[in-house]
Amino acid sequence: MSEQDARPRQRPSKWVAGRRGIAAVGVATLATMVLAACSSSNSGSSGNTSGPLKIGMSLPLTGPVADVSKSGYEGYRLWASQVNASGGLIGRQVTLKVLDDGFQPAQSGSNYTRLITQDKVDLLLGTFSSLLNAPDSAIAARQGMLYIEPSGGAATLFTRGFKNLFFAQPATTTDLPNQFVEWVTSLPADQRPKTAAYVTQDDPSASPAVAIFKTKLEALGIRTVYNETYAPEESNFDTIAAAVSHASPELVIHGAVATDGVQFVRSLEKVSFSPKMLFQTKSPSDETYPSAIGTKNAQAVFTSVAWSPQAKYPGNAEFVAAYTKMFGHAPSEDAANSYTAGQVLAAAVKAVGRIDQKALADWLHSHTVDTIVGPLKWDSTGVPQGTMLLAQWQNGTLQIVAPKSAATTQEVLNLKPAWAS
Repeated sequence: MSEQDARPRQRPSKWVAGRRGIAAVGVATLATMVLAACSSSNSGSSGNTSGPLKIGMSLPLTGPVADVSKSGYEGYRLWASQVNASGGLIGRQVTLKVLDDGFQPAQSGSNYTRLITQDKVDLLLGTFSSLLNAPDSAIAARQGMLYIEPSGGAATLFTRGFKNLFFAQPATTTDLPNQFVEWVTSLPADQRPKTAAYVTQDDPSASPAVAIFKTKLEALGIRTVYNETYAPEESNFDTIAAAVSHASPELVIHGAVATDGVQFVRSLEKVSFSPKMLFQTKSPSDETYPSAIGTKNAQAVFTSVAWSPQAKYPGNAEFVAAYTKMFGHAPSEDAANSYTAGQVLAAAVKAVGRIDQKALADWLHSHTVDTIVGPLKWDSTGVPQGTMLLAQWQNGTLQIVAPKSAATTQEVLNLKPAWAS
C-alpha cells in the first residue's frame, strides 16, 4: 500500500448522535431518581442544610451509547443505594438527579449548567466518555464545583489547569497502550507482527490512544498499512472492513467507544478477514461482547481495562455480588467505573465533613482513596498515578494478562484464530 493510502482519511465529524431509547431507562429527557430522603445539618452548594443531598449528572440515556451508559447509570444507582443504607453522607440521604443528553456535547453541557444554576445540586458526578466530559468539566470548573469523572481519560482534559477535576480510573489515555506494547516488545522478533492497521472513532479519548499505539509500534518496526478515522455516528463498517482486508495487516488496533467495536468485528467477519492479532479499546470489556460477535470469535482479542471482577481489591467481590443481585446480571467496566467515582466522592465528603467544593478537591489532591479498582491517588492536575490492565478473552472469560502482579492467568494467546462460522 502506498504512503498516501496509509495516511488517515478523515470523515466529517458532526458529533450528532442518533437517538434510540432503551426500555429499562426510558426515553424521557429527564430521569430523576429519588433514592431516599432524610435530614441533618451541613451546608451544601444550594445553601440547604437539611434534606436530601442532591448529586447531579448528565448521562447519554438515549443515543448511540445508551446501552453501555445504562450500566454506568446502574453503577451509580448501586453506589447511592448502599450509601443511603449505611446512613447517607454527612447524615443526609443522597438523591441522584439525572438528565439525559443523547450523547450530544452541547446538550450535556446545557444539562450541567442547569444542574448547577437552576437545580442547585450540592455535588456533581461525571458522565460517559471524553467527548462529553471535556465540556462538562469546564463548566464545573467555571462554577467552582468538584467534578469526578468515571470515564473519559483523554490526556488533554488534564492540561487545562483545573484543580477540581479527578479521573476515577487508574490511568489516562496516555498509559492505555503501554501494557500491550510492552507485551509485543517481549515477543521474539520473528513472532512480532510486521504490519498494522489503525481504525478509530473520532473521539477525544480513543483517537489519541490509537495515535500513541501507532507511534510506539512503528518505533518497533511495525509498518502501518492502513489508518482510518470515522465519525461517532458511523454504524456501517463494511467499507472500512473491506479496506482493512485489502491492506491485509497482521495486527489491527481499533479505537472503539461502544457498540462500534462489535459492529466493526461483524464487518470483518462479513469480508472474511481475520487478523492474527486484534486489540480494541473499551468494547471488549463489556460482558456481552462474546455473545455479540460469537464466543469463539472473541478468542484472543485484547483490550485495556481499568477494572477486573476478579481483582482482589477490598470491596470488589462485594460490589460484583451486590450489583448482580440488584440488576440480575454481572457488572460491566462502565458500571464499576461509575461505582468507583461514587466511592471517591464519598471518601472526600466523609473526610471533610461538609460540602465545601475547594476543601473536597484539596483533600483528594493530598490523599489516597481505596476503591474497587485499587488505591487511587492523583497529581495536581487530577491525573491518577496508576496503570491500566491488559486483558484478553480466553475461552469465554476476560482474563488479565498484564501486569503480572494483577494477572489472572499466566498464559497469553499470541495468535487469534480465524473467525468461526
